[in-house]
Amino acid sequence: MVLFSATLQPLHYTRLRLGLACLSIVANSLTAGGVFIFPMFSPVLASQLKLHQPQVTTIILAGMIGQYPFAPVVGKVIDLYGPSTCSLTAATFFFTAFISSSLEISKTSVEITKPSTSSFYRLTFFFLLAGLGTVFSYFSSLFSASKLYPTHPGLAAGTTMTLFGLSPLLLSFIGSHFFVDSSESLDAASLLKFLAILTAVIHTAGAFTFRKNFIKYADASYIESMDNEAITETSPLVTQITPVQSTLASCDGGNSQHPLKDRYFWFLALYCSITIGAAEMVISNIGTIVLSLPNRSTIVDMPFQIISSATSKHIKILSISNTASRIIVGFLADFISPVTTCLPIGTVAHPRNKRASRTVFLTIPALLLSIVFFWMELGGDDRGAVWILSVGVGISYGAIFTILPSIISAVWGGRNFGRNFGMMTYAPFVGTPLFSYLYAFVSAANSQGKAICEGSLCWRATFWVSCAACLLASYSTISFWRRWRDQV
Repeated sequence: MVLFSATLQPLHYTRLRLGLACLSIVANSLTAGGVFIFPMFSPVLASQLKLHQPQVTTIILAGMIGQYPFAPVVGKVIDLYGPSTCSLTAATFFFTAFISSSLEISKTSVEITKPSTSSFYRLTFFFLLAGLGTVFSYFSSLFSASKLYPTHPGLAAGTTMTLFGLSPLLLSFIGSHFFVDSSESLDAASLLKFLAILTAVIHTAGAFTFRKNFIKYADASYIESMDNEAITETSPLVTQITPVQSTLASCDGGNSQHPLKDRYFWFLALYCSITIGAAEMVISNIGTIVLSLPNRSTIVDMPFQIISSATSKHIKILSISNTASRIIVGFLADFISPVTTCLPIGTVAHPRNKRASRTVFLTIPALLLSIVFFWMELGGDDRGAVWILSVGVGISYGAIFTILPSIISAVWGGRNFGRNFGMMTYAPFVGTPLFSYLYAFVSAANSQGKAICEGSLCWRATFWVSCAACLLASYSTISFWRRWRDQV
């Protein structure tokens, strides 16, 4: 057996198949965020279906909740049956959810005066299915990318996550440009029907390109057998042209026990709960954080349009810094901290020239979060200071999600990678509500009867708690480094 450089093609894997698989990953990722453009449908549900705000909120929560709790189940499915099955399942859920929602809206008369309880329940269920479709699609793309490029897990994960993050932007652009009439009203039923067809076609195609015999040997930097040479444990390795050393070994990772029996898995879950929870608290409340502070350029009240522009600017800053972080961190992690990888044929590749432990990419985001929270305590007197918070949170959020998959795979093995990664997603499911409700209660306590809380007291206590918690999370990574430095 020999190891070839990245310029050679893997065995039984043509350029066409590689291209189609990559194209499917891109297409799946860019069309999987339909549930995140729900705000476009909110006015229609309120005006045409006469749904109250709590009902509208419940429907979108069903879409969001449909992702987190079922992630371990989806992970187990992908471990057992592969990304092809997940992509086909996503196609089924998306089509059912979107076409049913379209029919529900189109059949409801604009003449009704009271909300239909049955419509509310049905739409809640349909968006729950859309949430399930989202996580199936996400896992199918992420793990297909990991199989295609196992020597570059950080870059593969970062690129896939970046495309997934761009999905709401693309779909909202399509909706606002092609499904809005002259009166600026959204044709929600037609847009949902379009999403149903689009996601069904793309994810069904993905089911074919993600088949096991289609992605049999991935990553051109890996293994190719000599046509006339049998592969044995004593087969020579051409070490001078390969970045890794390979040995026949177990692919169960350095820790053979179940992750839930490993205290370090719980420590990592606590780390994710704190850092991701604090970051998502800021992301979901950046608008009211901005509006709580005065504008340095004027002492008079700002027009609503300018206020909206200020809020939109920070949403864009968060998005751009998050996207850039995923790409840059993925590349740097693979270059500075290559991880031990399980190869498609069952051997383990040990990296060479490891310059630092990958746990440093957990330490830095936690430290950065604590710094930007502390900065807001010291310098958060006007809206001009919030951009540092937005940049810091965006970078940290993207970095953590980019580095997590490779660490989980290297520490607890690739055999149950999907299940283990899915279990870890419960951490933000717990952390985000905790930090978000802390922010909400502190803000409400200092609102003085106003609709929007004004002044730094609206979030000062929340940011002190968040700063301390992120410092604790950063300190905890020292124990990760001591335990995992040989693996990551």
